[in-house]
Amino acid sequence: MTDESSTTENSSDEPIVVIEEHETFRVMNVVSVTYLLPDPHPEINLQEAEGLFRSLGVTVALADAQAIAMALEGRANPRPSTHELFVSTLQGLNVDVIAVRIIKQELGVYYAELDLMSPRGQVVIPCRLTDGLAIALRQIVPAPVLCAESVLQEHY
Repeated sequence: MTDESSTTENSSDEPIVVIEEHETFRVMNVVSVTYLLPDPHPEINLQEAEGLFRSLGVTVALADAQAIAMALEGRANPRPSTHELFVSTLQGLNVDVIAVRIIKQELGVYYAELDLMSPRGQVVIPCRLTDGLAIALRQIVPAPVLCAESVLQEHY
């Protein structure tokens, strides 16, 4: 989890985000997208890649579940989706997705960050968890999903 961050200016007047990490993160696998009737909301199922193999179920909107399911299956839309367009833009700008990090949960809402590496350096931007997953899974080599230990401990 990002406890502190600050923005400084470099010689080219571009902001550089400096991050101090104080949280332990666990690698998670996106194992499935489930939609069980009569429940109106699908769930994204994440599981710890090693260690205790703890799982995390995230209730999402139907459109978000579809986007993540398509990414898991390696399928693309006939016309680019917003996530596919964003991934193409990042690739065109030579920006790599390092990881998507789940940093906290408050009142049932998961907060995430997209960790990017550009030619100018590292950039961390806040994002919805579902958008981060859809983008991370669409990379040529899928970017890792990391979950803060504190988030997992809240569930176990």
